[in-house]
Amino acid sequence: MWPFSRKPKAPRSAPVFLTNTLSGKKEQFVPLKPGVVTLYSCGPTVYSQAHIGNMRTYIFADMLARLLTQNGYRVRRVINITDVGHLVSDADEGEDKMEVGAKREGMRSEDIAAKYARMAMEDMQKVGIDTADVLFPFATGYIKEQIAFVEQLMKLGHTYRTRDGIYFDITTFAGYGKLGEPTHHTHKEGSADTLSTRIALTEHGRIKHNDEKRNPADFALWKFSPIGIRREQEWPSPWGRGFPGWHIECSAMIKALLGTEIDIHTGGMDLIPIHHNNEIAQTESLTGKQFVKYWMHVAFLNIGEDKISKSLGNVVYVSDVVERGYHPLALRYFFIQAGYRNPISFSWDALAASNEALNRLWRIARELKSETKGVSVSSEIADDIRRYLNDDLATPKALALLWETVRDDELSPKVRLGVLLAADEVLGLSLSEPPSFSRVSQSVPADVQSLVDEREAARGTRDFARADELRIHIENRGYAVEDSPTGVVIVKK
Repeated sequence: MWPFSRKPKAPRSAPVFLTNTLSGKKEQFVPLKPGVVTLYSCGPTVYSQAHIGNMRTYIFADMLARLLTQNGYRVRRVINITDVGHLVSDADEGEDKMEVGAKREGMRSEDIAAKYARMAMEDMQKVGIDTADVLFPFATGYIKEQIAFVEQLMKLGHTYRTRDGIYFDITTFAGYGKLGEPTHHTHKEGSADTLSTRIALTEHGRIKHNDEKRNPADFALWKFSPIGIRREQEWPSPWGRGFPGWHIECSAMIKALLGTEIDIHTGGMDLIPIHHNNEIAQTESLTGKQFVKYWMHVAFLNIGEDKISKSLGNVVYVSDVVERGYHPLALRYFFIQAGYRNPISFSWDALAASNEALNRLWRIARELKSETKGVSVSSEIADDIRRYLNDDLATPKALALLWETVRDDELSPKVRLGVLLAADEVLGLSLSEPPSFSRVSQSVPADVQSLVDEREAARGTRDFARADELRIHIENRGYAVEDSPTGVVIVKK
């Protein structure tokens, strides 16, 4: 039995609809195998810390897995860890990012990979991703499988050799580029040469000229170590000592762990024109079968007018969110206010508003759980929440209905709690087990925190006169004190 799969809920009859990048249309989800879903997500290249733009794609994949589980499917999930082969240019040029990172920090590549993989998984857990149900394979753990994959492609006539490596010839695969370009999610007509030229132009020079490449978009399956240079990460192969190209790892690991055909493949929209088109070409050339049934891509996270990117230096990390006094789940709340296919712009003010809203939801959840003693009932509203989420994860609609419901005093507390719990099964905001204390929009200043601690001590000794006096001092400093059944909440006014 697959060791990493989320236990499904009771089977549901409601259909699930997903937007498929391959067709450019919203389609009803039908798995390849009844009751089981294979889900692969492109993961981090662990030469440095994953940023919140990366987290958006992982949170989306987590919600998708939750949604499918809620609908009765057993979900088998893989998120790869790239620890070799991803060069500084996606066009197979330049140094390996892992070796660049290792030199930067004076560490071995395997150590820097372990460090940043651990940090990435810790960040995922902080933003509510259940990593216990995910298999995280490292690319370096599947070198033999990648070599075998390339050997099979060579036998089938899809490759050629240059001085620096073994390349895939895109003209040998008639469907090359079927995922299209980042802003056009439909099939492109025309020759592979025409498409590769168009991709080269839209990628702003990431595909560079190489005299030995037959076509601009041909890509490396295996790169030879430079003559006279000993790489930290290199392996023997039938063609010479070297290392795998970036794209081959996903195809090889999917084949080894999930099979030659899978249900869903997710990633950021920036992976469409090169990485994911290349995955399709090499896998379908090998198997002769459709590689992925549903491709799903997450839109960019922007800061100002620019996409968040390590190369631009405009990154924000989960650790930055925590250091500023926000709960990391506020980042998740911020993301789900927009549909996953819509770009969203990050700002600290927007995150502050999300943090405040999430704290209000947690406060309501505590009150409802106390009032109902944790007993909830099902309702048509809860079914509507599920229907919105089943419709291509329409999180903004689900969130709006959730707020409308919890604010409706005419509904019974048990109905409102039922709606809140139904939404949380997919949204993953810890509404079923809200934290007992969290700061809201900014870090609580030390002097205010000292007053809060003193007030709690006074309440503990039943010195309520002193506690009331301290409350006034706290409010005079711009913070409100709210006592809930499970603890005190400090809210910036």
